[in-house]
Amino acid sequence: MNIIKSTTLLLFSSTILGCATNNDTVDSRLQNAEKQLTVLRTASLQENNIPRSTNKEGGIRWIETPYDWTEGFWSGTCWMLYEHTKDNQWKEAAIISQKLIEHHKDLTNDHDLGFIFNNSYGKAYRITGEEQYKQVLVDASNALITRFNEKVGCIQSWDVVGNWQAERGWRFPVIIDNLMNLEMLFEVSNITGDSTYRNIAIAHANTTMQNHFRPDGSSYHVVDYDPETGEVLHRVTAQGFADESAWARGQAWALYGYTMCYRYTKDKKYLDFAERIANFILTHPNYPEDGVPYWDFNAPNIPNEIRDASSGAIMASALLELSTYTNDKYLEPALHILNSLSGDTYTAEPGENGNFVLKHSVGSIPHGNEIDVPLNYADYYYIEALVRLKERRL
Repeated sequence: MNIIKSTTLLLFSSTILGCATNNDTVDSRLQNAEKQLTVLRTASLQENNIPRSTNKEGGIRWIETPYDWTEGFWSGTCWMLYEHTKDNQWKEAAIISQKLIEHHKDLTNDHDLGFIFNNSYGKAYRITGEEQYKQVLVDASNALITRFNEKVGCIQSWDVVGNWQAERGWRFPVIIDNLMNLEMLFEVSNITGDSTYRNIAIAHANTTMQNHFRPDGSSYHVVDYDPETGEVLHRVTAQGFADESAWARGQAWALYGYTMCYRYTKDKKYLDFAERIANFILTHPNYPEDGVPYWDFNAPNIPNEIRDASSGAIMASALLELSTYTNDKYLEPALHILNSLSGDTYTAEPGENGNFVLKHSVGSIPHGNEIDVPLNYADYYYIEALVRLKERRL
């Protein structure tokens, strides 16, 4: 399948390929991001809190609730910048910010522990090798796997009792985002030698592959199961335009998730599936020329719909990894997205945008939450993509 929609786009991507992979260009982009985020780092340390987005007044929106699925991205960003710059101020900021969330490692009432701890303490352990960080990962993984149901073959995403999900009649909802939490389980299995975590991750990935996807390679957002029989009860959305639409960030999570599953298992079915998802994204008639997707591929007012830079950043990072397993087959579309994100349309001017790097991301349009704003996870995956690109060139 042709992964670039038009000859014009292919020629454009080929033109930018050389400059985008140049180490000087990547370093320059990382330096610009670091300068912007240095101001955010100072504010975070003064506030003793974790930046998430901006508020209606354009100031920093801090983590407000006792528990927030995005709370690990900031320390992960700091760790990446520390590894890139060797500036101890980033290491100190990473340690301080992740300490604020460490007590959440034993929570068993939500699935986001992988997002939170793999992206923070996981990077801390990989970079420093300190045993204290390893134990946090093990503890968080032990809490996460309590949500695994053998009859379903998945880790439950949201509890329904007492939450808004109960109003929809869901019993065992599993969201496509949950694939991202499997990375922590794979990693902990590797560092402990205990296959329990890996086996649960594989079961979840396989069940999701079977039940979450349409024939064209697109993903539903939510699949609700009967916890007693494992039967699929509903295929719906919570953050997309419609139950049968392709919510952009959901497609990005799926692409990243199965690429990551292949990294840990080398099972070709995951690689083939990641390519299937990538081809759905890249050949979709509503995939925009700059590669930064609309918030939903089936949003009704395209081309007059809001873009989601966070989805673009996740896709760019995932495609860069996928290209390493496919003889660079997906390198050009990855670079195309990354170049668009690095341009004036999506990258903020110094001192603007609450000192986040990327503009124009979307949290949840159906919930009226975080629409056309910066998001800490958009910056996280953007910087991860730049780091991955630099590592390819070393």
